[in-house]
Amino acid sequence: MVRRSGFGENIKLAFRGIFTHKLRSFLTMLGIIIGIAAIIAIVSTIKGTNEQIKNNLIGGGTNTVSVKIKQGEWDYEFDYGSIPDGLYPVSADTLQQIIEMPEVISASRFVTRNYVSNVSYNGTVLQGCGLLGVDENYFSTVGMQVVKGRLFTQHDYDHFSKVVIIDRSTAKSMFSSEEPIGKVIDIGQETFLVVGVVDTLSQFQPTIESIEDYYTYMGNSSAKLYVPLACWPILFQFDEPEAVVIKAKDTESMTNAGRGAAELLNSALGISETADSSTGEMQFKYKADDLLEQAKNIQDLSKSTNSMLIWIAGISLLVGGIGVMNIMLVSVTERTREIGLKKALGARKNRILGQFLTEAAVLTSIGGILGVAVGIGLAYVIHFVASVPVAISVPAIAVSVVFSTVVGIVFGLLPSVQAANLDPIEALRYE
Repeated sequence: MVRRSGFGENIKLAFRGIFTHKLRSFLTMLGIIIGIAAIIAIVSTIKGTNEQIKNNLIGGGTNTVSVKIKQGEWDYEFDYGSIPDGLYPVSADTLQQIIEMPEVISASRFVTRNYVSNVSYNGTVLQGCGLLGVDENYFSTVGMQVVKGRLFTQHDYDHFSKVVIIDRSTAKSMFSSEEPIGKVIDIGQETFLVVGVVDTLSQFQPTIESIEDYYTYMGNSSAKLYVPLACWPILFQFDEPEAVVIKAKDTESMTNAGRGAAELLNSALGISETADSSTGEMQFKYKADDLLEQAKNIQDLSKSTNSMLIWIAGISLLVGGIGVMNIMLVSVTERTREIGLKKALGARKNRILGQFLTEAAVLTSIGGILGVAVGIGLAYVIHFVASVPVAISVPAIAVSVVFSTVVGIVFGLLPSVQAANLDPIEALRYE
């Protein structure tokens, strides 16, 4: 009787067969290697690009969401219209409810003008800057720190102090090499004392590769000035409805945090979610600037193209599988007498079947592992040559290796069945 060969022995026989015909085995694996490498490289660049889009829009992990008054889908500009009926400043109770939401770390009230052209210092006019009136928690919520001078104090809020904090861009544009702290600037007809310079905690900069990227990612990155919220009526109007900026506990919580805050704000003002049926105009209501959703929408634009590339790469795996089937049929033909001898000595069909299936699976598994290595290398070559961001996907690697093994089993099944069904007498007579 022939000693029963287990799975371990089949593995040894498979490696022996592969290394006996090294060149033939490598050429057989080449289709698998190319297919897996292409898929790994494509998935890595897709993941890297998606992460770049997400970071560009969200700002490298600040996890802040602004909830503003909108008419339809557009921010309502108070520069060009009066305060709509029924809109009031955010109450302390409503702000506290927002802070107590499970997705929220902190929240702050603010009012803003995106483009102000009446800011000047000693005849130097700062064109198109942003001006914000902020509460005590604004800078900590949005992740900004003072780099010169100080932040606003409670005294500033209580006594309506006409003080202003500027960002680095404003300091450079208005004061050049001068020390800005202690200088007096004009905002409209009012004079404000510069008490601090702030900058973001994160130094993340979005990747700009086109004019569309600039307007998408940098549209609101102009120079900014900040005054105490209590001083806003000195410059503009009393009881102006405020926006709220919230810091979510993590990136994935941003959408729910923004929507929840908008619902609380609208509920406090008695604003419904439907259009005004009598006029056909959209109601004024709070809506969140959902940057995470914007990132997902941009990522989805290339989804069909990316899927097509993966399917094209998958054709290489099909070709590789056909190559495996072909070489296994050749192997069966070459080893016909060996198979006949084993069957004559008592080997059963399932043992012969297992031996050849194992050999096919091992062949494609090695090809899959080599393909993963080549794919990772190819991804980094693309990164350095074309400056395309990459992010290696561990799940994609695991799936690729498993899939390559499955390819070997599927395409090795026919030759294995053929080997298992050989007639031992005819096989022994085969020349």
